[in-house]
Amino acid sequence: MSTVPPGDIEALVTLFQESGWREMHLQAEGVELFLSKDGTAQFPRAPLAATVAAPSSATAAPAAIPAAPAVAPASPALSAAAASVPDNCVVVRAPSLGTFYRAPKPGAPAFCEVGQAVDADSQLCLIEVMKLFTTVRAGATGKVREICVNDGEMVEFDQPLFVIESHG
Repeated sequence: MSTVPPGDIEALVTLFQESGWREMHLQAEGVELFLSKDGTAQFPRAPLAATVAAPSSATAAPAAIPAAPAVAPASPALSAAAASVPDNCVVVRAPSLGTFYRAPKPGAPAFCEVGQAVDADSQLCLIEVMKLFTTVRAGATGKVREICVNDGEMVEFDQPLFVIESHG
């Protein structure tokens, strides 16, 4: 049986229903959740590589959370901000879906600001899902050129969060 409280699953379903996502596939704590707004969608048979979409139906099955890199070379995926990134920049992307937080707690200073120098290990933000917080680090030495998401906003897996102007 799952250790995930039913209220957390209900909260994810509600967030999905209110979002513009078309499908969502999530694995955590022994639960696998697949939601789709397409009535003809089928549960994915391949292992979860961390895909995100939208609500309609939910299924649970044992599984593990796959590791996802937080930093990827700039590519024009989900954001206009990331679409025009120069070659000397790196886009830091969301390692999972969840809520984006710029500070460790409400009222605390943000982990980073635009123009701030960072190194590969610098903490940039937190992503929270089901009361579990994931630290997102810069992954590159340079300067924060852009913050692509507002504090408290829901983000999707692989969504651009920051643009770092790399110094090497």
